[in-house]
Amino acid sequence: MREYLARALTSAGYHVTAVDRGTAAVPYIDSGTFDLLLSDIVMPEMDGIELAQHTAKVAPQTQVMFITGFAAVSLRAEENVPQAKLLSKPFHLKDLVREVDNLFGRAGRSSQQ
Repeated sequence: MREYLARALTSAGYHVTAVDRGTAAVPYIDSGTFDLLLSDIVMPEMDGIELAQHTAKVAPQTQVMFITGFAAVSLRAEENVPQAKLLSKPFHLKDLVREVDNLFGRAGRSSQQ
């Protein structure tokens, strides 16, 4: 799924750095400037909520969007990271791109992107 998400966002004109787990994202968050953290909530080693909380400490300007297929987990995310956008599975890749575009004020873009 990560590859499909990265490909869709890259095709829409975004630069994407993709990793397979939260702990792998930490060095990137710590050393770079990212506009968006797009993370599943349920992941091995470090869940998306922990990653978002770490991001808020070291890069507070970074926006957060969670994807999840679990309703109970989404409630936990809303409690712990209330400013995060939440996208529930299943969703179409066009929905993801539209939500990211909306976050960055690119809502009027053509549907082909």
